[in-house]
Amino acid sequence: MSVWIGIDLGTQSVRAMAVGEGGEVLGAAGRPLTSRRDGPRHEQDPEEWWRALASATREALRDVPSSLVAGVAVAATSGTILLTDTAGRPLTPALMYDDRRADAERVNEVGAGVWERLGYRRMQPNWALPKLLWLLRDAPAGARPAHQNDFVNRRLTGHEVPTDLSNALKTGVDLIEERWPAEVLDLVPPEILPEVVRPGTRLGVVCAAAAEETGLPAGTPVIAGMTDGCAAQLGAGATRTGSWNSVLGTTLVLKGVTKELLHDPLGVVYSHRAPDGSWLPGGASSTGAGALTRDLPGRDLDALSTQATARLRVTSGERLLSVPVTYPLVSRGERFPFDAPAAETFTLGEPADDVERYAAILLGAAFVERLCFDHLDLLGAPVDGEVILTGGATRSAFWNQLRADVLGRPVTLRENAEPALGMAVLAGGDPSRMIRTRATVEPSRTDLREPYLRFVAELERRGWLQEQAARHARERTAR
Repeated sequence: MSVWIGIDLGTQSVRAMAVGEGGEVLGAAGRPLTSRRDGPRHEQDPEEWWRALASATREALRDVPSSLVAGVAVAATSGTILLTDTAGRPLTPALMYDDRRADAERVNEVGAGVWERLGYRRMQPNWALPKLLWLLRDAPAGARPAHQNDFVNRRLTGHEVPTDLSNALKTGVDLIEERWPAEVLDLVPPEILPEVVRPGTRLGVVCAAAAEETGLPAGTPVIAGMTDGCAAQLGAGATRTGSWNSVLGTTLVLKGVTKELLHDPLGVVYSHRAPDGSWLPGGASSTGAGALTRDLPGRDLDALSTQATARLRVTSGERLLSVPVTYPLVSRGERFPFDAPAAETFTLGEPADDVERYAAILLGAAFVERLCFDHLDLLGAPVDGEVILTGGATRSAFWNQLRADVLGRPVTLRENAEPALGMAVLAGGDPSRMIRTRATVEPSRTDLREPYLRFVAELERRGWLQEQAARHARERTAR
């Protein structure tokens, strides 16, 4: 038997997982990470990443024979970057994925043609390239950029490593040509940029020093990883063209697979490159379960789910048709399936009590999810494949059924879809054996098309949803 090690470098913690050939978790451990936040500033200490990773990996491997370990891969937060010296030692704190102190005006002026060709049209201030220019203003000689997983991969191998296309996306890599474009080289000294490889490429092996600290056997292959969102998609098994992973936690994130690169006039969908060369389009909404903790603080959500099931699912769920609907924004402004910085939460109707308030939020999140698929269909993406639900929301059977009903199609639930599992798969595991299905939820007879179209009409009336997108949602619903 072989065992693969997946590591997920998140915002709040590091997670390490040892996974066997059949998907069995033979060891897992996590360690917390600390951040420094102050307004637009969000920094972390790269040395803390390494200490936490080494400790978590050593614990995860405690009961795993070293002779079985066949590979390791690391996922990291998208757009996190720092400067190191030529030996890989940090010269600056890491600017995290949501640090917004940089300005994107210069990179969008110089690279507009490239960003347009790559489908996302423009960079945001929190993307890695604007932050890199901000860091380079006062950089000493010899300073060079490193993404979050580049930093730890260098520690694992003991030598300089290439970066992967997934983490380099927000640094401006040309995903079509798989190289740094001339426009980026005009902004950044070309000699400081690392070589670029596809995720899944072998970077080297675990060196003796790293083996001593992490417990990983010396000589273990180190495989180029991906961003945490792409890693979660791999862990969910959404790897076939037309399949989609819908992650509903605090907010909603949708990621899928297409053969061709999508171009979104709104710029709310952008695509990563898969290890096999296909494309991984996706978008992140500002709506989600975070609205539950805000609007129903201290409530027992499991109890509300049980009560909603009993009250609203009688006689095949007809009572759902009269439930109010909440647009469950977690914070002001929407990013996907439309771009509306001024968008605010609202409720159509007046909930009678906490059960209806709970159901209204869940229904609104399901409608946003449906609208995301309508937008992707409008862009020409195949959306007829498997829909895999992951994230904290899948703990609610009521919500899972609601989402299947709103989408009008079966949805799949996995036993385990952590980013660390996705990295274990990328490190060399067989996804057909390692990714296990927990359940498939079939849509019921409840027809929620009419309240969905009322919701779409309200978004259009408020000027947030474009007329073309609203019209397409109506046409697709009528099919």
